[in-house]
Amino acid sequence: MALQTLVKISNVTNLSDARYCAGMGVDFLGFSMDADSPDYIDPKKFAEIRSWVAGVQIVGETRSSDPDVIEQLLEAYQPDLLQIDEAAILPYLTTFDKPLILRADLSQLTLDQLDALVQSGAAGAEYVLIESPDHVHFDEDLKKAIQQLAVRHPLLLGTGISADNVHQLLTELPVKGIALRGGDEERPGNREFGELMDILETIEVD
Repeated sequence: MALQTLVKISNVTNLSDARYCAGMGVDFLGFSMDADSPDYIDPKKFAEIRSWVAGVQIVGETRSSDPDVIEQLLEAYQPDLLQIDEAAILPYLTTFDKPLILRADLSQLTLDQLDALVQSGAAGAEYVLIESPDHVHFDEDLKKAIQQLAVRHPLLLGTGISADNVHQLLTELPVKGIALRGGDEERPGNREFGELMDILETIEVD
């Protein structure tokens, strides 16, 4: 299997998602390491899921800004990459020799703030992941801003993506890849993949 662009699946919580997405050829599987997150995966379950997938890089996701806490999480989970929300601790975390993803929340940033983040705060990050809990309408201002940012730093687009618009977005925006979210199982081993499957099948290439 091959996909048209680099793909990260965020907030994976179950083996069904992990195996399906790995089989579809996604590049990164992300797991929340924060115990207070609704998508939290404890180290034991994380290790079990990880043992079942191959050919995909594992991302440990945290919103903690405490370097000591992050260091403990890295020790417990041993991910291939680390995803954080706090740009200020990037210089310290680069000392761990672990590729970093900086997550930026569009609902909390103006376009000017996002631009400043990418220009300065993203130093040391392998990718900047742009997400938002709110529905995002890609008007011309937002498209232009993302186009300019993508020239400066590798971006992963993690919001506003559907099976209907993914090809158009990838054509118009020079992003490095996209990020989608995992979902919940109805019961162990039983999962309706819905839009996740629709998007991945849309960008699948022979």
